[in-house]
Amino acid sequence: MNLEQKVLICYNEPTRYYDNYVGKNVSDIKDNVDLSEREFLKQINMIKKSLSKKYMSVETLPVNSDIKTAMKKILHYSPDLIFNFVESVEGNSNLESYVAGLFDLMEIPYTGNGPISLGNCLVKSRTKQILQSHGVRTPKHMITHVNQFPEKNNFLLKFPVILKLAREDASIGISELSVVNNFDALKERLEYLFNSFNQEVLIEEYIDGRELNVAILGDQILPISEIRFDGLPEEFPKIVTYEAKWSPESVYFKNTVPRCPAPLEDSLRQKIEKMALEAFDALECRDYARVDIRLNQRNVPYVIEVNPNPDISPDTGFVRSAAAAGIGYDELLFKISTFALKRITYDTQAAS
Repeated sequence: MNLEQKVLICYNEPTRYYDNYVGKNVSDIKDNVDLSEREFLKQINMIKKSLSKKYMSVETLPVNSDIKTAMKKILHYSPDLIFNFVESVEGNSNLESYVAGLFDLMEIPYTGNGPISLGNCLVKSRTKQILQSHGVRTPKHMITHVNQFPEKNNFLLKFPVILKLAREDASIGISELSVVNNFDALKERLEYLFNSFNQEVLIEEYIDGRELNVAILGDQILPISEIRFDGLPEEFPKIVTYEAKWSPESVYFKNTVPRCPAPLEDSLRQKIEKMALEAFDALECRDYARVDIRLNQRNVPYVIEVNPNPDISPDTGFVRSAAAAGIGYDELLFKISTFALKRITYDTQAAS
């Protein structure tokens, strides 16, 4: 028997925000819509169908900058629960946390992480400050503001370094050109990123080693997944680029193969799980998140990203880790929804 709660799936309406998402000059871009958004849009009906197996009423709502209209539609539907998949507003990732805050103001329970966690994890320099304050190891780094270049004589990081947009996710702007080995290449890459994306850039020491994804569901650490780079041409740095995630015909997509569970000695696995949980707690995550960790050549782990509300489309790493734990897709979505419903019960009890 289906539960009586009404569920509203909110997601960001796909749109163009940047002229180029792949982080390099290419001549065969077919359109300018963020592929991470477009690909997720294909999964919405599947998610609705899955949740409809558990709930009597499930509807969907694309969210754009017309927030007043969105609020009217939400209030008209009067959901008991919002399944929150809004990661940006018209391509602007900075507004992701604002939408979660709006749901809080409307006093409608929603899945996933709250505004503080979403905001802190989006701003990479803030993420690193919080991790460091909690004693969680992360690569050495610096932030460069738009059109401000570090001085060669005062550059304290060790090459190679990797350059990332400081306020983006989904690997937007990351390509094989993101890892540089000298100061001239660093300056050239900064100029490209400033001109293409007009935002500050995170420069961090590149950890040359294995890349692991640690999915956390509630208080459960799921089997660790590893991104394998075995078939990647030698001249390509072993990183997860935008193309690796969203461009099936690219070299990176074809040669970044996940393996789950990752082959790890028990002592190392426990150390990685402990670090991932510490990062999860430090960033005040809840419900579900993915912590990305790299191992250096001595198997020392470093947290490189904390991803609240990671993509949970059927073919993603998070879902793969859940499956390795014996959690099917329908069960995963239902579990995430119950976390929010339990908050209703807790708030009601606290109020009384």
